[in-house]
Amino acid sequence: MKPADLNQVSGFRRRFRITPYENKVCSEVEDDYHCMSVTLHHNGELVTAVEADMQRAPWTTCPGAQQKLEDTFVGVALQSFSERGEKQTNCTHLYDLALLAADHALDDTQLVYDILISDHIEGNRYAEIRSKGDTLLSWTEKDFHLVEPEALAGTRLDKLGGWIRTLAETEQEVAKLLRWGNMIAHGRSIPLEQQSDATKMPPNCYTFQPQRAVEAKRVGVIYDFSKGAKVPLEH
Repeated sequence: MKPADLNQVSGFRRRFRITPYENKVCSEVEDDYHCMSVTLHHNGELVTAVEADMQRAPWTTCPGAQQKLEDTFVGVALQSFSERGEKQTNCTHLYDLALLAADHALDDTQLVYDILISDHIEGNRYAEIRSKGDTLLSWTEKDFHLVEPEALAGTRLDKLGGWIRTLAETEQEVAKLLRWGNMIAHGRSIPLEQQSDATKMPPNCYTFQPQRAVEAKRVGVIYDFSKGAKVPLEH
């Protein structure tokens, strides 16, 4: 049975914060395993500089992705970020932050998303994404497949792309962020020693490319924000 408030149960927490300024925009994320930010400097159309910061990352090789992100997006039009490609050769988290920043670079106000994924409750995980205290999207997942809503029952988390493309643009953003957060949350149920050999991972990010996977070592502090001692991005 779904809890009345996911804030009251143990689980994964992730916060995105996108803040537009004059001629620049900063996009930040923090969760159990990551604390990162991307700042895009722009002239209203083109990105003139990219700054990436990794305060907390899970692998020794992750910081090298900061230069890769700059190489990928400097000189690219804000409206063309989603067409750029090269996500799997970048840090996927920095890449997503860059896309969020570009999409909201000309906004007037700050945008914050909170993602909450429960740990297993009678075999299910319950997932929500909120903004300003309002729930924008929620679903129930079990063994990497959706259980609810009924229309999506049986669909794998990584096979939601077709459904997401049917949504309005703002709803697509919300669904993508919730899907990705739900996938990352699975790490909470996998012993650390079983997820600490990069050579066993598919080559779907900067660190997991074969030439770096052999050198990557698991590092970094892991927080459990659901215990209430810390709040993502509170600093």
